Amino acid sequence: MASRKETGSSSNTGMSSTSGTLDSPVKQIQIEGLVVLKIIKHYQEEGQGSEVVQGVLLGLVVDDRLEITNCFPFPQHTEDDADFDEVQYQMEMMRSLRHVNIDHLHVGWYQSTLYGSFVSRALLDSQFSYQHAIEESVVLIYDPIKTSQGSLSLKAYRLTPKLMEICKEKDFTPEGLKKANIGFEHMFEEVPIVIKNSHLINVLMWELEDKSTVSDKHELLNLSSSNHLEKSLQLLMDRVDDMSQEIVKYNTYSRNLSKQQQQKHQYLQRRQQENAQRQTRGEASLPEEDITKMFKPPQPPPRMDTLLIAGQINNYCQNVKEFTSQNLGKLFMAEALQGHN
Repeated sequence: MASRKETGSSSNTGMSSTSGTLDSPVKQIQIEGLVVLKIIKHYQEEGQGSEVVQGVLLGLVVDDRLEITNCFPFPQHTEDDADFDEVQYQMEMMRSLRHVNIDHLHVGWYQSTLYGSFVSRALLDSQFSYQHAIEESVVLIYDPIKTSQGSLSLKAYRLTPKLMEICKEKDFTPEGLKKANIGFEHMFEEVPIVIKNSHLINVLMWELEDKSTVSDKHELLNLSSSNHLEKSLQLLMDRVDDMSQEIVKYNTYSRNLSKQQQQKHQYLQRRQQENAQRQTRGEASLPEEDITKMFKPPQPPPRMDTLLIAGQINNYCQNVKEFTSQNLGKLFMAEALQGHN
């Protein structure tokens, strides 16, 4: 059983997707409306502010479709709950659900995110644990900020087969990633989501929409801009700074490696010249030495963090692009209406 990891969402999170060409056993995800409401309710109760909420997804696999029929949250606990056993808690919850005839098969986990900032090493490690133990596992990413603006932001991701192999081998060196031909766009694959409701729930939703006021229906036409763009740009600049630091680390490694190669070459030349002089004097050549022990290559910086940063930068860029296109469309429409009047 994979345990929870702390990390920092069909909808509107801008992650590069490989939908339609998935090699995974899951081609589509069907989510009960109850699951969506429970995830939203979990964040509203415990995730207000910058808190990240997480939970377990339950369901079953039908052919190449993953049906998520229920979920339950991880409890928020403090340092005083150091003896809290999360795995035992999951087992007890699934056992209780089985007793009341509710789907209890573990099919993944969910997590909230703010401004789409979910691409991290902690999420990668946690999803690898789930997917390695249960092949069909997915992670649902819920963005409450974008949802509050009138569009449900809920997306499902899996690790690509290439990334799964890299994580199994734990070879995150530049050579290993180059050999696997993996970039930030080949790390996660998005699985399309379909939300399913019963007929009674659909009738209730139609009644609620019919009773809603005109102002509620036209709320999406509000021309005022929130701080979403400003915050996204600030987070984007922070990640660009992180990428700059990673580039500096790699450049330092490259210089040190080049310097060491030059020293090694000079040493071999001096040794070759000395052996030639000893031969002319009729003396024995110098004993063989293990050059690799004398000149140990510097440790290359891990490149997985750089790929994750690049993926997060791409995610922020997609969010900014989507947000600005929506707002510019409203402004142009308002300008056209004003000119017509």
